[in-house]
Amino acid sequence: MEGIHLSVEKAGSQDSISIIKVGGYIDTTTSSELEQALNNLIKAGSCLLIIDLGNVDYVSSAGWGIFISEIKGIREKGGDLKLVNMVPEVYEVFELLEFHHILKAFDTVEQAIADFERPGSGKHLEPKKEIKIQKPKETPRVEPVVKEESQKTVHAANLSIDEKIKKIIAADPDISSIQIVKLLNTPEYGYVKIGWFGLRRSLKRLDLDNKKKRKWHSITYNG
Repeated sequence: MEGIHLSVEKAGSQDSISIIKVGGYIDTTTSSELEQALNNLIKAGSCLLIIDLGNVDYVSSAGWGIFISEIKGIREKGGDLKLVNMVPEVYEVFELLEFHHILKAFDTVEQAIADFERPGSGKHLEPKKEIKIQKPKETPRVEPVVKEESQKTVHAANLSIDEKIKKIIAADPDISSIQIVKLLNTPEYGYVKIGWFGLRRSLKRLDLDNKKKRKWHSITYNG
């Protein structure tokens, strides 16, 4: 294998954002180089960090461990670390490990830069906040909700597995694969049992194997 290649460049309206472009693979033999690059930037006062993984085809547990171990210290300094350009194979593991609750990921560098520069970008872990905000909507009026849910249960349980997956993603395009597997195995969806790898095969067949496709599906499905 070709090892790891690193380069750093500045971005943002005031060149305050550091972009680390990574190529090759990140495992126990190469992760120390990435860790050193991160530490050098942090020591130099650069705490707004973007890791471009567009040319990385494999990240081991050691590689993921670097991002998770560094993020607390970075945020304590008022910064953040965002991941971009993950290939499908790398993003699948990122989602499987549910790191999307800890780290923000974007399709492009430009999107990550815009997120850094938007008002209020100092707030972190927004995915968890969104979940907390949505929960109260489930219990405003008990009786009508119960009736609607019973109708949904009958309707969703009678759909094909593919249609059930489409319905779940249309309702929440950011849902993780693990959450889809768990939701399918509920009364609402007829206790469908499907493994994570089986679901990933279904998502690829349905052309719903990345975030952009899922968001477009949600728009067209609900439109």
